[in-house]
Amino acid sequence: MGWGDLGVFGAPSKETPNLDQMASEGMLFPDFYTANPLCSPSRAALLTGRLPIRNGFYTTNAHARNAYTPQDIVGGIPDSELLLPELLKKAGYVSKIVGKWHLGHRPQFHPLKHGFDEWFGSPNCHFGPYDNKATPNIPVYRDREMIGRYYDDFKIDRKTGEANLTQIYLQEALDFISRHQARQQPFFLYWAIDATHAPVYASKHFLGTSQRGLYGDAVREIDDSIGKILKSLQNLGISENTFVFFTSDNGAALISAPKQGGSNGPFLCGKQTTFEGGMREPAIAWWPGQIPAGHVSHQLGNVMDLFTTSLSLAGLQHPTDRQVDGIDLLPAIRQGRVIDRPIFYYRGNEMMAVRRGLYKAHYWTWSNSWEQFSQGVDFCPGQNISGVTTHTLEEHTKLPLLFHLGRDPGEKYPISFSSSEYQDVMEQIVPVVQQHKEKMVPGEPQLNVCDKAVMNWAPPGCEKLGRCLEPPKSDPEKCFWPH
Repeated sequence: MGWGDLGVFGAPSKETPNLDQMASEGMLFPDFYTANPLCSPSRAALLTGRLPIRNGFYTTNAHARNAYTPQDIVGGIPDSELLLPELLKKAGYVSKIVGKWHLGHRPQFHPLKHGFDEWFGSPNCHFGPYDNKATPNIPVYRDREMIGRYYDDFKIDRKTGEANLTQIYLQEALDFISRHQARQQPFFLYWAIDATHAPVYASKHFLGTSQRGLYGDAVREIDDSIGKILKSLQNLGISENTFVFFTSDNGAALISAPKQGGSNGPFLCGKQTTFEGGMREPAIAWWPGQIPAGHVSHQLGNVMDLFTTSLSLAGLQHPTDRQVDGIDLLPAIRQGRVIDRPIFYYRGNEMMAVRRGLYKAHYWTWSNSWEQFSQGVDFCPGQNISGVTTHTLEEHTKLPLLFHLGRDPGEKYPISFSSSEYQDVMEQIVPVVQQHKEKMVPGEPQLNVCDKAVMNWAPPGCEKLGRCLEPPKSDPEKCFWPH
């Protein structure tokens, strides 16, 4: 979902009443970011509190390339990484993920191997349908074993967009909450639904109800589901003991717009890019009785902060044997403080930009290649900014492009190199970047090698269902990442 998909952020259709109410009862973060403009690395960052270049969710096959975890990826989240649910166990928490995992589909990378106690969902996105010969359909798991596959058993109608998955995911969440409330056991629920990811889907009740078409139908169903989850917390009498945070893993995919993609509001470009539209996310914190209602925080936030903040809420310290990039947001949430911190924008193995305060400096710019663009792949439709949305990877390390995001949220007007404003601001930004790079120790890249033999041919549990497929011979090769 994009920053501009919510009514509270200005979506003209005003079709997110529950999220808008969540904001009116909680705290809105208009300056909140993901750690990467793509799904897998941002989710790895959320659960480890570390930049993807540290936790291994990047590629070195080419410079500044986005990479993720398709079916043929060999790698996944390393055992050396400490994930949030693993650490929360120390405080007696039980954890569940509902929906898309995306941190590796091979069994050694699965959620229950990395701290989660329960899982209902899939290891990959719901792409398909496939023929189960050249490519297998994606499995859906309950805990350690598959219970079916997308399209074969969990239907998604590619013609109408009808699928009941969000309703299934909603019920899984409600059941989990009620079970652990009854046991008076603290819980962590990671509700990682993916209805707004192309191919977009919604259940029959919501199809055709939005002014925005199918994508809007999916947004309305997600909004309705979040309303039901919050209402459940209230009805069970645990809302004042439960911290809830809503955000997205990357900006809206404008390549799929307008029928299968959302809105990034006033921001430049979308998913896959390190412009604001690719990495600034809708974000709302809700905690009745603890968070002052209707407040707006201009704290620069990042999904990695949810790792550190969650540990703080549980009375735990973050690991000290590694660099943790997330900060504790509780001072901003409870006391209204604004903590001075930079936001780094990474694409693959390259730091593309940095934000400090209201200023953002681009050290590299790239939307996508001329070759891809000529084939109709456009991450910035209708938003060509000369010298900014470049179709070649352009270096600006000696004279970064500088923008004031308060005056110019769309990154259209670079500040003049010769101005005193440019000189004064860059004097503050340059040492921040130098210190960051000097201390950076990249992790072992996990997204370099692909092999069709490791696809979801025979997931755990397939034997019980009689649904195992024969894999091809192993033939590992370098993954190709075009952008």
